[in-house]
Amino acid sequence: MRLALLVPGSLDQLTGGYLFARRIVDGLRARGDVVAVTELDGCFPDADGEARDAAAAALGGTGGGEAVVIDGLALAGFEACLAAEAARLRLIAWVHHPLADETGLDERARARFRGIEASLLPRCRGVICPSDATAQAVAAYGVAPARLAVAPPGTAKPARARSAAAPGDALRLLTVATATPRKGHLVLIEALARLPRKDWRLRCIGSLQRDPAYVASLRQAIAAQGLAERVTLQDEIPPEALDEAYAAADLFVLPSFHEGYGMALAEAMAHGLPILATSAGAIPTTVPEAAGILVAPGDADALAEALSRLIEEPALRARLAAGAAAAGRALPDWDEAVTRWRNGVARLLR
Repeated sequence: MRLALLVPGSLDQLTGGYLFARRIVDGLRARGDVVAVTELDGCFPDADGEARDAAAAALGGTGGGEAVVIDGLALAGFEACLAAEAARLRLIAWVHHPLADETGLDERARARFRGIEASLLPRCRGVICPSDATAQAVAAYGVAPARLAVAPPGTAKPARARSAAAPGDALRLLTVATATPRKGHLVLIEALARLPRKDWRLRCIGSLQRDPAYVASLRQAIAAQGLAERVTLQDEIPPEALDEAYAAADLFVLPSFHEGYGMALAEAMAHGLPILATSAGAIPTTVPEAAGILVAPGDADALAEALSRLIEEPALRARLAAGAAAAGRALPDWDEAVTRWRNGVARLLR
């Protein structure tokens, strides 16, 4: 297989989507496939002038004999050039979740992204998605089911066993997510502030650079609720260090407003961590009932109630941890994920 992958910014970024893409690229190359990666300059997903110029140049310089896979985060940059190139190129969109589903957009921006996706996605040869939930959202843009492929990411099995907390120690909560509105950090802080018991500590790991205004509001909320000594915000860390963070936690919490799959949830389950998350997007299909408790997104009361139960009931945590470990063992590894992704793209190209 010969393909060109167009991604916004550096492929070395540590968010789930970029880690997924890098694993696919490495896996394809290891099998002898030729993958040319173009890292697009400019601001995405808003697509400033620099981004649109980079997108047009990338498409214009691509030969018609190879497949061209466009990361959905960059899709808005191709608004002016994709229609003209669609007849010449074999285009595949790789949509982790629709741009219009991002949390915090005003209605004007949401409508703009919805219009761009509705216009561009049906022009592609096909769309590859990480979950059935994302595929259903893409189908709503008028993409026929036969032109959709579902290929979830793989999950690396943990290098070390999870360490149990000592009796009497504070419960160790872990959140792994970029600090943006979609991930629900502010809802989590609101819920934690309502807990009568304070024998817990929360460690939040994820980029603090992508939305400085949101991070500032998050720090303000932590201080206002008097939780500065219990909540730690930590910038993104490499996968090997993240493996140690999972091993050192007792409970994984991710109150997202939307997830196209939820790689951090899968990683937490692989480490045998009980899960507390929301019922948004693909989360209910990623996290089985036996592995965690799911509440409505944005519901701080329900989140606080679930947190109280999990803190006060060790037997419940143990039962969910066992369910999470079983679910984690059933998750595809990265070799399986590369095979499924490759087969999906090959089918769409045919």
